[in-house]
Amino acid sequence: MLSISCVFSFPRALRNCDRTPDRNSIMACSDMEKLSLDVDPYCDSDLSGCAAAMEKERESYLSPTENTSTISVSASIPPDQQGYDVEFDPPLESKYECPICLMGLRSAVQTPCGHRFCNSCIKKSIRDTGQKCPVDNEVLLEEQLFPDNFAKREILSLTVRCPNVGCSDKMELRQLEKHLSQCKFATVQCPQCLESVRKSHLDEHKSEQCFQRLMTCPACAGSFVYANKQIHEQICPFANTVCEYCEMELIRDQLALHCDTDCLKAPVACTFSTFGCHVKMPRNELAQHMQEFTQMHMRCMAEFLRSQTLSSCPVPSVAAHSASDERGASARAQDSCQCRQELMNLRETVLELEGRLVRQDQQIRELCIHNETQKNQVTELRRKLSSLEDATRELEAQQYQGVYVWRLENFSLHLRNQEAGQPIVLHSPPFYTGRPGYKLCLRLHLQTPSAPRCSNYISLFVHTMQGEFDSQLSWPLQGTIRLAVLDQVEGQHHVEVMETKPDLQAFQRPTVQRNPKGFGYVTFLHLQALRQRGFVKEDVLLVRCEVTPRFDASLRREGVQPRGSEPSL
Repeated sequence: MLSISCVFSFPRALRNCDRTPDRNSIMACSDMEKLSLDVDPYCDSDLSGCAAAMEKERESYLSPTENTSTISVSASIPPDQQGYDVEFDPPLESKYECPICLMGLRSAVQTPCGHRFCNSCIKKSIRDTGQKCPVDNEVLLEEQLFPDNFAKREILSLTVRCPNVGCSDKMELRQLEKHLSQCKFATVQCPQCLESVRKSHLDEHKSEQCFQRLMTCPACAGSFVYANKQIHEQICPFANTVCEYCEMELIRDQLALHCDTDCLKAPVACTFSTFGCHVKMPRNELAQHMQEFTQMHMRCMAEFLRSQTLSSCPVPSVAAHSASDERGASARAQDSCQCRQELMNLRETVLELEGRLVRQDQQIRELCIHNETQKNQVTELRRKLSSLEDATRELEAQQYQGVYVWRLENFSLHLRNQEAGQPIVLHSPPFYTGRPGYKLCLRLHLQTPSAPRCSNYISLFVHTMQGEFDSQLSWPLQGTIRLAVLDQVEGQHHVEVMETKPDLQAFQRPTVQRNPKGFGYVTFLHLQALRQRGFVKEDVLLVRCEVTPRFDASLRREGVQPRGSEPSL
């Protein structure tokens, strides 16, 4: 029984002793443990149970149970990491500061001499500088270190600031790791360019801002790094480029062939450059050069052939005559006959070439005449095509029967120009009120922000035009005009109705192609209302005009009233 009581008295006594027990007290407790285990060697079962209970209670002292967040903070710490390098608020007290790393104690341990250190700092100091305390040089072994869990709990309860730039949150140290995993200001290193970016912006950075992101060339479908975009654009074989001579747009892979064979303005050498004509000119002027300088080319070629003949018949030297006297006059006569034969062959070649040049000159003149004829024919065909297109548009305009819907595409571009202060004036294609009928068109203004009394308004007017049936119609134009900007989402169109005014110039028979006077509304629709509703869809604005002409002035449509303010010119 003595052994059992002694065994259970050891941990209890150790818990009741001071938080910094000295070495003698620890050694005494160890002797008591040995003594208690040697008292009754025959009580094996009791001793084993007691030893297990003692070990369990000792572990509960050495590693007291912490909450889940504390365990998560300490469990993820590498074994060789120094103290907490964070900003404490209020500032860290000196008793919680490691004397080695000068930071907050991490996994605090205490020495028998009463000093606190980070677990990794003091163990590294013992291994590197010797077995002594760095503060007072007392002898110190790793086995003498024991955890200071009280200081550990105190430090984990201290308030710290989030280290991320831009984040002003404060929390207990034990909550810091959890906060860092969720902090929207946390930064990570981009795996592509190694730049530090916020974790929440990482995907956007990798896809839109990173200089090392991969891009696909729209021309050749090849991949390249964004930082090398300009280099790729300069070497991409399928990129669009412009010929420096004729300014034709073509892909880079075709540029060399174009300049060598097709470009009419590329500089080329004369065909007789081999014979001494070193003139260079655009390709489209080569035929004229060949025609104008035929005689000069013939002289150059004759001189070239003469020089070749003389170089192929070398004159024998005096030394050669003295060394070859035995050959005699027969050898010289034979050489002379051979030179005369070659000269005759060259003269025949020159005559043949001159005849070929004359024929080619004649062919060039014929081709020039043929080319000029084809050019005139092409011009005439283009004129007829333009006339047919105008006739087709005129026939299409006659089919509208007074109801015309005008599509204004790329409307956002017009809005941006209007915001920049540029006046926007657009005219619609013409349309007829019937067959026969009046020919009309619409005019739309986007008033600039600085326009007096009508800034940021859409102005809409109707103009009469010279038409095919003007002589068959009664003038001035009388009737009702209904203008509308169509709501493409909810169908709540903006509609205005106006009656024509026969005494105005806008409705008289036009004397020019389009009557310069128009009739409509200066403040038809404000641009703010245009943005608030579904008038613009897929960058298209729809304007509808319905004209109901009235040929008898005594008849009037009932139930149609114009809006309060009168339409204006």
